Amino acid sequence: MGPETRDDGGVYLLDENTALVLTTDFFTPVVDDARDFGRVAAANAISDIYACGARPILALNLVAFPARELPMELLGEILQGGAAVAAEAGIPILGGHSIDDPEPKYGLVVVGLVHPKKVLTNAGSQVGDVLILTKVLGSGVLTTAIKRQLALPEEIDAVTTLMTTLNKAAGEVFAKHADSVHALTDVTGYGLLGHLSEMLDAANVGAALDVGAIPIMDAARKHAADGVIAGGSRANWAAVSERVDCASDVTELDGLLLADAQTSGGLLASVPESAVPMLMAALREAGVSDARVIGRIVEEPGRIQLSR
Repeated sequence: MGPETRDDGGVYLLDENTALVLTTDFFTPVVDDARDFGRVAAANAISDIYACGARPILALNLVAFPARELPMELLGEILQGGAAVAAEAGIPILGGHSIDDPEPKYGLVVVGLVHPKKVLTNAGSQVGDVLILTKVLGSGVLTTAIKRQLALPEEIDAVTTLMTTLNKAAGEVFAKHADSVHALTDVTGYGLLGHLSEMLDAANVGAALDVGAIPIMDAARKHAADGVIAGGSRANWAAVSERVDCASDVTELDGLLLADAQTSGGLLASVPESAVPMLMAALREAGVSDARVIGRIVEEPGRIQLSR
C-alpha cells in the first residue's frame, strides 16, 4: 500500500504472513510543557500504525532543536516524554536523527507489523456502513487558545490528556475484529471532515453525519464561539465546504469545529451496521469511553450531509 488513497501508513509485504507498516510524523510545539510536547508528538505519530490495524514494534526520533538558543535540558525533557509514551505503546525508540533548527520540532518514525490479510485501510467503506469516532474533537481550538494565552489551566490539562492518550485500546479492538471493519483512519491535521473526505473519495461513497452526536469538548465550543480558530482549521473548512450540504440548523461554526485541525485525534471507523453493538461494547470494555456513533455512509459520492 502506497500513497494512492492518502492512507495513514505505507505497507510493505515481507512474506505471506507478515507486512511492515511504516509512518512518520513530527511538528512544532502545541503545548508549553516540554515533556508534554514529547508525549503528544509521540502519541500522534504512533496513531497511524493503529489506524492501519497494525501493532507498533519500534520507533526512531526525529528532532529539530535550536541548541544555541535553548537549554539542552529542554530537549532532554521532550525526548523523555516521547520515550514515556513509546513505553506505554510497548515499543523501544532505537535512535533517530537531530538537526540544529531555529524552531523546535519533534516526532517519530514508527514501524509496525500486521498480517497482510488484516491490513485496515481508509478505502473500504460501503453504503449503509455506520461511522464510529473514538475521541472527542476540539484539540485544534484549545492548542490555539494555549498559544494565545487564553486557555485556563484545567482546559490545558484536559486537552493534554486527550492528546497524550494513545489510540492503542481502540486500535486493538478494531484490529481484533478486522473482519468487521470496512475502513479505518485517524483524525489529525485535516480535521474530521478532511479525513472523512479522503475515506469517501477512496471508496466513491458519501456520508451523512449527525452533528449533535459528534463529541466536542465544551471548552473548544466556548473558545471557537469567541473566534479562537486556527488558520489551518479555517483552511480545512475552505477545502471541504463545497462538498458539504448543511441542514438549516447547522451553522458555519459547526462546520469549523468539524474541520478543526486535530493533534493526536481519535480513530474513525466505517463498519457494517450489524457489527456496531459488538464493537461499541468492545470499545467500552477496553476503556474507550468517548467512542460515539456519528453517522453513516450513503450513496452520493464525495458528498457530506450535516444535520442534527
